[in-house]
Amino acid sequence: MMTTTKRVALMGFLLESNSFAPVSQEADFTTLCYLAADEILADIALPNGRLPAEIPAFYKAMEGSGRDWQALPIVVAAAEPGGPIDQNFFERTRDDMEQRLRAAMPLDGVYIAEHGAMTGTASHDPDGDLFAMVRAVVGPDVPILATLDLHANISEKMIETTDVLISYRTNPHVDQKARAEEACRLMIEIWEGMCPQVAFIRLPLVAPTVTLLTAEGPYAELIRYGQKAKAGVIANVSVVAGFVYGDTPMNGIAIIVTARGERAAAQALAEDIASRAWAMRERFKKVLTPVADAAAMAWANGADPSRPAQILADVADNPGGGGRGNTTWLLQALLDVEAQGVMFGVFIDPALARAAHAAGEGATFPATLNAETESRYSKPLTAAATVERLSDGKTIGRRGIWAGRAISIGRSALIRIGGVQLVVGTHRKQAADPALFELFGLDLAAARTLVVKSRGHFRAGFDEGFRPENIYEVDAPGLTSPVLGNFDFKGLPRPVYPLDEDTTWAGPSWK
Repeated sequence: MMTTTKRVALMGFLLESNSFAPVSQEADFTTLCYLAADEILADIALPNGRLPAEIPAFYKAMEGSGRDWQALPIVVAAAEPGGPIDQNFFERTRDDMEQRLRAAMPLDGVYIAEHGAMTGTASHDPDGDLFAMVRAVVGPDVPILATLDLHANISEKMIETTDVLISYRTNPHVDQKARAEEACRLMIEIWEGMCPQVAFIRLPLVAPTVTLLTAEGPYAELIRYGQKAKAGVIANVSVVAGFVYGDTPMNGIAIIVTARGERAAAQALAEDIASRAWAMRERFKKVLTPVADAAAMAWANGADPSRPAQILADVADNPGGGGRGNTTWLLQALLDVEAQGVMFGVFIDPALARAAHAAGEGATFPATLNAETESRYSKPLTAAATVERLSDGKTIGRRGIWAGRAISIGRSALIRIGGVQLVVGTHRKQAADPALFELFGLDLAAARTLVVKSRGHFRAGFDEGFRPENIYEVDAPGLTSPVLGNFDFKGLPRPVYPLDEDTTWAGPSWK
């Protein structure tokens, strides 16, 4: 029997855009991941590559499927979450992708690893623009499947130009590989004749990010409900939380249901889940711990070794959501009360890292935090600091979202200021993995208080030493504050809950 080799393009353009953060530039991508053509295949073969986990997972799943196929790697670009992408850079990269796609034709499928919450300096919907370009190149009959972060902001264009959209189901995100494998299986189903039918509902509900964990809480319940209904004709259920700081007209919790040939079934389930989400909207609220209370708790923990170790999460300055990683509100409060036994990271300050390296290990020097980066949220702080350890910042993730992957915070240092051991880095990275502390010889079991600049991914990295009931989310100022009233939103659809308490929703109006 003759077999036809299936030609599949692999590509991705991953950025989560916080509209209140500085513009994301080309250097942000080349620092993390910008690979094309054979560079992608070479990285897939590495044990600890630079690619987003979805790309090698899809490739390996297709390799293990027994299908006769050929990978056509296009471009995979990824950056740490930041501000809107520079439009010129986006268009250059999109155009390069288009040229490579055309050269790869004919194709039997396209797999796109995307975040889904990118905005541009001149576009609310670069993800949709990219998907539309791919559809225009490959035509209406080639299946396009994309995996998305569950913080994606879903546009109608994204729905209309793809066959299947699959979002993560875990937060912290530890299922990227599983979702890519699911995309592989569904692409094969489409090759075998399955006709995906998609229903999409967006709610006027923008949930603060700290309410979107999937171990427990309202969002977790929606995810579980959708997965229980995923059987028979239902191929995929994606409950997409959105990313409120994107500040776009597409913001809002979105329900995407993909059915095998039966649109009515997809519509019925999507409406069911959306109605449940709307009914529990008041549960998408969270009480945070004031900075002064957090500092007092840290002091108490340092003074009393019988108290359980605790984590203070500086959720308002999360580099994983576009935060700069350099606010000093919580650090200053800890120093003011002379808290002891505190490990704190990662503080992003290239100039401070350089100064520590210039001083050398063992030296005490007058450290000025944010000496070169003062902004509305990032104020200078000056104190005597002792350099305890220096590093190039390169390591391998040990737990959680980066387990087994190469990560780097660049030129970095561990400095001590009073009772605080502070990890200082050059490249923005949220403190989601214990490896970022262990890199400096720190034993996290010795910490009385661990302070992490992270919103939630730290929970999958530090769960071995800290119990959930001893984790406190701190209400400090910052670009990723869960207190949505702190932001001057311009693009959100209004009214929207919880910013507008009297928001109503009458249900979907199907086309």
